[in-house]
Amino acid sequence: MKLWVSMLLVAWFGVLGCVQAEFFTSIGHMTDLIYAEKDLVLSLKEYILVEEAKLSKIKSWANKMEALTSKSAADPEGYLSHPVNAYKLVKRLNTDWPALEDLVLQNSAAGFIANLSVQRQFFPTDEDETGAAKALMRLQDTYKLDPDTISKGELPGTKYQAVLSVDDCFGMGRSAYNEGDYYHTVLWMEQVLKQLDAGEEATTSKAQVLDYLSYAVFQLGDLHRALELTRRLLSLDPSHERAGGNLRYFERLLEEEREKMLLNHTEAELAPQEGIYERPVDYLPERDIYESLCRGEGVKLTPRRQKRLFCRYHHGNGTPQLLIAPFKEEDEWDSPHIVRYYDVMSDEEIERIKEIAKPKLARATVRDPKTGVLTVASYRVSKSSWLEEDDDPVVARVNLRMQHITGLTVKTAELLQVANYGMGGQYEPHFDFSRGPLFVAGEAQVQSQVQPDCFPCEKDEQDAFKRLGTGNRVATFLNYMSDVEAGGATVFPDLGAALWPKKGTAVFWYNLLRSGEGDYRTRHAACPVLVGCKWVSNKWFHERGQEFLRPCGSTEVD
Repeated sequence: MKLWVSMLLVAWFGVLGCVQAEFFTSIGHMTDLIYAEKDLVLSLKEYILVEEAKLSKIKSWANKMEALTSKSAADPEGYLSHPVNAYKLVKRLNTDWPALEDLVLQNSAAGFIANLSVQRQFFPTDEDETGAAKALMRLQDTYKLDPDTISKGELPGTKYQAVLSVDDCFGMGRSAYNEGDYYHTVLWMEQVLKQLDAGEEATTSKAQVLDYLSYAVFQLGDLHRALELTRRLLSLDPSHERAGGNLRYFERLLEEEREKMLLNHTEAELAPQEGIYERPVDYLPERDIYESLCRGEGVKLTPRRQKRLFCRYHHGNGTPQLLIAPFKEEDEWDSPHIVRYYDVMSDEEIERIKEIAKPKLARATVRDPKTGVLTVASYRVSKSSWLEEDDDPVVARVNLRMQHITGLTVKTAELLQVANYGMGGQYEPHFDFSRGPLFVAGEAQVQSQVQPDCFPCEKDEQDAFKRLGTGNRVATFLNYMSDVEAGGATVFPDLGAALWPKKGTAVFWYNLLRSGEGDYRTRHAACPVLVGCKWVSNKWFHERGQEFLRPCGSTEVD
């Protein structure tokens, strides 16, 4: 049994060693941490049992000696007049007490500490904790959740109860502060104060919270409130040096503002803000539309459009295999035409593909166009791997099935990509095709099997597709390999379309018009996963080899 457990731990360490750090980017990999923590708990309980047994022996000895010394100390000479008592006293002090000393000095924690030390090298890092905090904030913003809702764990579709303590909320606020994100710092520090005022016990003090909160609201331009919070902090901790310095600085700024008003001959007072702050504008122009669709709002599926959507049995243009067993096909959108197929992959096939892909999962990176250095991308929080047909017969079988369904050849397609999304996992709006006459991608954020560990920048993508020699990505076939309890939709901001994951189904669309020009309406995104674990796999079909399977159109807009 011990040998089997040792072998299991060695195997687990081997897998974990390959995926060290960035656990938050893949729920699939985070499951390994559950088993690690369970092993540590078992090790800790073994240590406690040993300590309890040791303390039980020490307690028994102490009780025995207490009874003995109370008797001997009452009449020392009379007690020692018995030669046996005299012998036993000498023996106890020469042999038994040193033995007790050895027992007390025994390091029962050695086994637990050794286990903890070994496993600590595979623990999440500060980067993981920061990434996990950012993920919660991303969910907070996308799905319009206030910190109190998240703190109470009141999320749709959850099976388990989970709450954030005062100290947890303080950790969230501190993570935001360290990232220079003062908007979320304020939201979470206010939640900490709310829970402290409700009487919740914590190691975090109000003075600590006010220290962060006062400076954060100052950074957001609310000088009056920063001054008020700093005074409140000093009332709790009059010796707080930084708060004293900040108070004098804020008062000076306020006085300067008043002097400017006097010089401008205005009597208006500085209008204090109401403690409600706007979320900062970021780099994504369609942020509001994208996030609305993720919440299921703003979907432009009008009654007129719905009348043009149908479901049918799909025979793959007379493909013999599908004549016998056609697939259920459902229109998701009319123009561009997006369809969903049902029962594309069985549960057994899905589990096998996940099993093969999991050890290969790696977070994608972006090549910084200025430095050329590979770096992680906040716009995509997931891990992916690429599967070849030689990896397992199920991969070849699924590839052939996609060929039959689409009527396109997989000979020039990219390898099957499998992705698992992490905490708040997402992929912000992007194109699957490369743009421009030489497939220059711009902000396309496309991943190629030529460089499976990074998202190429413009030149990288151009070179990748040129090396493949198979043209642009003509179509996308996206398999949903899991249900998602909440969030995780595939949305098309320009269309106002939202497609929700359903395990075993797949969606398909063409990225290029028949003329070969990119269809810019297909810009799409994977919404953050609110609750659940999202697995997908996709196949990107390329232009070469499809000339007679999907003939070109005669005009630019065909």
